[in-house]
Amino acid sequence: MRSVKFLVAAGAASLLSSVAFAADMPSIAAPPPQYYAPAPVDDFGGWYLRGDIGLTNSDAKLHNNLYDRLPPNTTLAHLGHGFDGGTSYGLGAGYQFNSWFRADVTGEYRSQVSFHGSDYLTFTPGGVLGDTYHGGYKSWVGLVNLYADLGTWWCITPFVGVGAGGAHIQTAGFTDNGVANGNYGSYFAEGASKTNFAWAAHAGLAYKVSNNFTVELAYRYLDMGSAGQGFGRSYDGTNAGMSSFQFKDLTSHDLKIGVRWTCCELPAAAPPPLIRKG
Repeated sequence: MRSVKFLVAAGAASLLSSVAFAADMPSIAAPPPQYYAPAPVDDFGGWYLRGDIGLTNSDAKLHNNLYDRLPPNTTLAHLGHGFDGGTSYGLGAGYQFNSWFRADVTGEYRSQVSFHGSDYLTFTPGGVLGDTYHGGYKSWVGLVNLYADLGTWWCITPFVGVGAGGAHIQTAGFTDNGVANGNYGSYFAEGASKTNFAWAAHAGLAYKVSNNFTVELAYRYLDMGSAGQGFGRSYDGTNAGMSSFQFKDLTSHDLKIGVRWTCCELPAAAPPPLIRKG
């Protein structure tokens, strides 16, 4: 009987010892699953639409082929040559490739602007001749533009760019009223159309209102080539034929306000698959 009690006591002691040892062992649990944070999504990229409205300030040299053959001892003075200011209206579409490079295609209508000025010639001997001119032009311009965005501070991004394309120029009717030694005369030429290579240089500031909407304030230098007049004649029917008057080196300094709307953003990068450690 004593041996049975001894065995029971020994078994109980052994069980209690095993339970105490197990309680002292650290827990060996599986580690929690590991997740990788999704890659950050850039706040640029994708297709955009744009619209612009601007003020134009045109400049050109009024040239007459007759002035290439002036007699010796002749002085020629150009007085007050210039264009009135005008407006431009443009639309376009483009693509933002990354945070610093974008490109777009634009088309615009440039309102008709008036030209005025006078020439004063002194012939020695021969007297004097004065001419007063009135004319003008309007145009349509299409450009492919490339821009470099130069960094962003407080949502403002300065940028520069270049563009190349074509300009279709329509000149208005042109009049030349002159007085030579007290004799009055007048000349009229019809307008004409011409399409030239055009190029532009851009610089400005863009303000990012939201991820999809940006406002621009920009300056642009635009070179549109030269444009001439059509058939002309004097008031008495003389000097009939194609006019020798033309606007050479027709350029414009433009100030524009534009908006860009990102319509189709780049898709966000998919997160990597879930990885567990064994």
